[in-house]
Amino acid sequence: MPQHRKRHSADFKAKVALAALSESKTLAELATEYKVHPTQITRWKQELAENAVDLFGKGKKKEVNHEAEMAELYRQIGKLKVENDFLSHLPGLSLIGRRNSK
Repeated sequence: MPQHRKRHSADFKAKVALAALSESKTLAELATEYKVHPTQITRWKQELAENAVDLFGKGKKKEVNHEAEMAELYRQIGKLKVENDFLSHLPGLSLIGRRNSK
């Protein structure tokens, strides 16, 4: 009978990788405790170490993009406000606006 691969959740992988990074127990002890092969624990540990930079870098990029987006929106609002003020002073357009609003 073929043995099926067990799929572990991201939470479980993170928990095991963090335990391996803490080095409070050996790989053999962790493998016995979590019922995972020591090689797999080593892979998860390496993956966590490699992706830690991305984890902390993402938040800063979003914040920068958010600020740039807000600045662009305020610029557009200002432009539309100037156009609206200019058009509201034209005599022919102000009557059209009043007729449509009634």
